[in-house]
Amino acid sequence: MKIVYCIQGTHNSGGMERVLSRKVNYLAQAGHEVSIITFNQQGRKPFFELHPSVACYDLAMPYEQYQKGGILNRLALYVRLPQLHRLHRKRLEQLLLKLKADIVVSMFNEEASFLPSIQDGSHKILEFHFSKHNGLKDLRRGIWRLIDELRAKKDERIVRPFDRFIVLTHEDATLWGDLPNLRVIPNPLPFYSDSPSDCSAHQLLAMGRYDEQKHFDLLIDLWAQLAPDYPDWRLVIAGDGKLRPEHTAQVERLGLNSVELMRPTHQVQELYRASSIYTMTSRYEGLPMVLIEAQQMGLPIVSFACPCGPRDVITDGVDGYLLEVGDHEGFIQALRRLMDSEAERQRMGAAARIASERYDLEHIMKSWLALFDELVHSKQS
Repeated sequence: MKIVYCIQGTHNSGGMERVLSRKVNYLAQAGHEVSIITFNQQGRKPFFELHPSVACYDLAMPYEQYQKGGILNRLALYVRLPQLHRLHRKRLEQLLLKLKADIVVSMFNEEASFLPSIQDGSHKILEFHFSKHNGLKDLRRGIWRLIDELRAKKDERIVRPFDRFIVLTHEDATLWGDLPNLRVIPNPLPFYSDSPSDCSAHQLLAMGRYDEQKHFDLLIDLWAQLAPDYPDWRLVIAGDGKLRPEHTAQVERLGLNSVELMRPTHQVQELYRASSIYTMTSRYEGLPMVLIEAQQMGLPIVSFACPCGPRDVITDGVDGYLLEVGDHEGFIQALRRLMDSEAERQRMGAAARIASERYDLEHIMKSWLALFDELVHSKQS
């Protein structure tokens, strides 16, 4: 089977890129002909290793040059967007006609708005790696709130023409209404380890982009209330992003010598193994890969029940603690309970490891291959 994935780029260290590498490597090893089409790679190497047989193409679209800088650049992008989409569609169509794929999967980037109209003979699938409820909407007012609502309506129009529209959680599926093409397939675990954490280290861990979504400034503030009582504990936040300077300044202002802001690392298993608790303060998610990775590595989780993902992953009181958004005191008390008891960390960590089995790569990829076969066979019949 010939399968093509469309994504902005593979050079970032994010969860979506990590999951893509995991899936295409599985498919390639199974003998399928797999290609990745990017539009903003700019000659950069993939952050995650890809199977040698995976073919990579870049359409060299100039979206990024308009996304940098201030509002004038963004206005210029808005004005030029129809023209850029026409060029993007032309380049993508020419390549797809050459590749003659059976399946083309969009990761919901720029091509999502026009991919179904490309008549290359392939079935079109759209993957949504976030949630329909974008948590930032709750923070914006006036014209920006209106813009967010218009974008949500636009997304609803975009998903309908695809042969299948895939979301990551059952929680998110309920937000899209009665779409006949809607399916739920979670992301698979990016790795499996026989050496989980023993939950003895006095270290909390969080990972992700330094941006508004992850809300690490809140995590740092909550840690500042705990740190004086736990001088032998530390908080590690691994990632990068536009808010790194602000987070660094916040840590220095609060005098938190027990906080380390790390850069992204390939040694994620070692990082989990060196930790005993995973924390999440995100405003919104899709299906947070870090949560199921943490579970696989035997870490109990303390997380807010933001939309969407944590409710699907965590069983409160069994493999972690799930707090309602805004329950800052409850979050702190949950951390205290785990930090005070190594036995409790180990009990929950063992349960978390069992819970992660439902995200096993073989299990998830069987769902994808069944979907691909369903579409291809429906065309043949």
